[in-house]
Amino acid sequence: MRYDIVIIGGAIVGSSVAYYLREEGFAGSIALIERDPQFSHAATTLSCASIRQQFSIPENIRLSQFTLKLFRRLKETFGAAADIGFREGGYLILAGEAGLPILKANHETQVAEGADILLEDAGQLAQRFPWLSTEGIAAGAFGRSGEGWFDAHAMLTLFRKALRDKKIDLITASVTAIARDGNRVTSVSLDNGETLETGIVVNAAGPNAGKVAALAGLVLPVEPRKRNVFVFEAREKFADMPLLVDPSGIYVRPEGSVYITGGAEPEEGDHAPDPTDFEVEWPLFEEVIWPVLATRIPVFEAIKPTRAWVGHYDYNTLDQNAVIGPHPEVENFLFANGFSGHGLQQAPAVGKSIAELIVHGGYRTVDCRAFGYERVAEGRAFRELNVI
Repeated sequence: MRYDIVIIGGAIVGSSVAYYLREEGFAGSIALIERDPQFSHAATTLSCASIRQQFSIPENIRLSQFTLKLFRRLKETFGAAADIGFREGGYLILAGEAGLPILKANHETQVAEGADILLEDAGQLAQRFPWLSTEGIAAGAFGRSGEGWFDAHAMLTLFRKALRDKKIDLITASVTAIARDGNRVTSVSLDNGETLETGIVVNAAGPNAGKVAALAGLVLPVEPRKRNVFVFEAREKFADMPLLVDPSGIYVRPEGSVYITGGAEPEEGDHAPDPTDFEVEWPLFEEVIWPVLATRIPVFEAIKPTRAWVGHYDYNTLDQNAVIGPHPEVENFLFANGFSGHGLQQAPAVGKSIAELIVHGGYRTVDCRAFGYERVAEGRAFRELNVI
């Protein structure tokens, strides 16, 4: 079989690429390959499903702003029944004295990009959020609008359903080999025995993106990272609580009648997990998260953990930032990888960008050249400082 485009990875990034290829007018044949059609272990569905504009570089802000605009016109785009439960509760990113210069610099960048982010000192924060302890806090950046959380399953379902009428072949398989003829990819082999000849390959394989690139003889510094997410109950319900990020990296936010929290994995010794390791590490909650929560929000001294889950996300070991666009030598192999925890919120923008690149020969909506593979080849980091 032959396809004009083969997309490897059918979760939110791959589905967005396929969707926007048709929206941009691409009429050729497209295959979307996904090994886990239930998405039971996908980074998309196991994420904390949030969106923010609080990044340190303008390009990341612009990617998320595109998705925010999509959220605003969801029903016009996907139909009257479209709903992802978007709750615009905001982010509150806290900093101590040591982190204050970076927080201020990030805030200046965000405001310059039109983000509605408020920078307040400890006294102002205590007045705005009476439940918050500002012990050790110098300031915080609060997203008054354009930030919050949503239902990842619902968002993925909208895109996948939209593909049904767009003549895209959805193939359930794993990729086992990628053949090249010099500086061109020529075919993709699958574990069901099929080989798909192709004109273009798009790598949207999430945590497995580095392995997929290696099949084509290419180096991509992207590997999985294991992240634990814990759910707990508390007597107090704070209707005004944003997604709060403590200077320690621990985060917490409301989720209906409960709360979810995480961010306890230490940077020191963080490594790629076994691909089958989805075992919850409860000591992280008891020994790391709970003490932080009780300090930052004193009423959380009395809480009841209920359940937890583990997800693997794609981590760019070079600079914790996306790699988007073609390989400079193997130009028909395109990357949409390495989002390091913010792939879900940026997927629609990346899908649109890759589609524009293929159909029109360049970026039209968000200029993604800064995310190009060239920096990987040079070992030149394009570092996002605000990674959660």
